[in-house]
Parts: sequence; C-alpha cells; structure tokens
Amino acid sequence: MKRTIDLNCDLGESFGSFVMGNDQSILPYVSSANIACGFHAGDPHVMARTVKLAKENAVAVGAHPGFQDIQGFGRRSMPLTPDEVYELVLYQIGAMEGFCRAHNVPLHHVKPHGALYNMAAKDYTLAEAIAKAVKAFDSSLLLYGLAGSELIRAGKDMGLQTASEGFADRTYQSDGTLTPRNQPNAVIHEADAAVQQVIQMVEQGTVTAVNGEKVNLHVDTICLHGDNEHAILFAHKLHETLCENKIEISKVQRL
Repeated sequence: MKRTIDLNCDLGESFGSFVMGNDQSILPYVSSANIACGFHAGDPHVMARTVKLAKENAVAVGAHPGFQDIQGFGRRSMPLTPDEVYELVLYQIGAMEGFCRAHNVPLHHVKPHGALYNMAAKDYTLAEAIAKAVKAFDSSLLLYGLAGSELIRAGKDMGLQTASEGFADRTYQSDGTLTPRNQPNAVIHEADAAVQQVIQMVEQGTVTAVNGEKVNLHVDTICLHGDNEHAILFAHKLHETLCENKIEISKVQRL
C-alpha cells in the first residue's frame, strides 16, 4: 500500500505592515495551508493574497480560526461560552470562504488556532462548539485536530470527517498532548530532530515524549509552523526525507 501524509502549515499570519513568516517560500513544500482569518492574525489583503498563492501552488486551503487576540497572537486562553465559540468559528469560516469563492478555490478544512486549538483538545464542550460550527457551515469540510484529542472525538460524534494531526516542531507529553509553550523544551529547534519525529510518527505510529516514553499516535497530517524561525529549512528537509522514504505528500482526501 502506498504511504501518504499531508503536510500542513499555518500561513497568512502577517497583517498591515507587519510580516510574519515567508508563505511564498514554504508553500512548495506543503500540501495544505491553514490560513488565518483576521482574528488572531491576518487581514483581508493577506487572506486574499495567501489564498491566491495556495492556488498557484496547488495547496489545499483551510480556515484557521482563533480567538480575537491580535496582541497575544491567539495564544492566550479566553473564557468564552460554547455559543460564543460557535459564533466566533462560524464567522471566521465564512470570511475565508468568501476569498476562496473569489479565487475559485474550494475550502478544504478547518483547523482551530493556538489557545482555541489547545483548549478544545481537552474540553469536549468547547470542541463540540467548534464541530457544530463546521457542520453548520459545510458538513463536508474536514476538521483538523490534535491526534487523540477531544476535538477529534467531537468531530466524529458530529459526523464530520476528521484529520488527526501531529507536530514536527513541538515536543510531546506522555499523555499525547503538546508540551506547553511556557516550558523551555516545548519547541524543537533542530531540523534533524523534527524530521526524525515525523518519520517515527508516520512509519511507527508513535512519538517519543519528553520523558522518553513512546506514545501511540495515529496521524493523518503533520503541522509545520510558518512562524518558526527555521520553518523553511524544516519544510525542505522534511519534504526531501519523506520523498526519500517513498512517502507521498498529499492533502487529506475528502470522502
């Protein structure tokens, strides 16, 4: 059986005169893009430009909704009610869909950002609100979430197709969750270590936690953070190594 994996990247996170990442350089190495919808990052001009760039590179487009927190880059927890989260996510999906229609690009998936993503990984009620928003907008959209998380469970319970996500540049705890960013070993800075972690996930279905324990982890898609200072190097080396190991890089196919 041919082995495939989706490589996704969080993009479109510049706004105004502030530039974040290098979207144009990283797009040739990935198969899907999670584009910021203007709340945690991005703006209408950046959204339009990023959708256009994704189309030119034959990369699947996903909405990347987050908390309305530009100053904190969406990485600060906010105590919203489930109804507020539902409306927050629905609003941002709609904004991204507008640019997709204008560029004749199908919206492929939804992946929450930052604190919203991490909170939904553990809080089923919050995860359910996100899944409800996706289903209300378009039940054929894929929902991306942390492998083994409450977000994946809520998506499946809602009848959505889900994609379980692993991370190339983040470390893991023994329960399969990501190491919090406020801890010093949360981010992987060495390209070889990131590549090794991804190959282990794809070929063995496991990840080695920070305490050395091997954790079972089924993944359909691997995330590279576009704001990582080594993002382009990571993307190039990962793409090269996957190809060398005869692992095809392809977007998750919608059923």
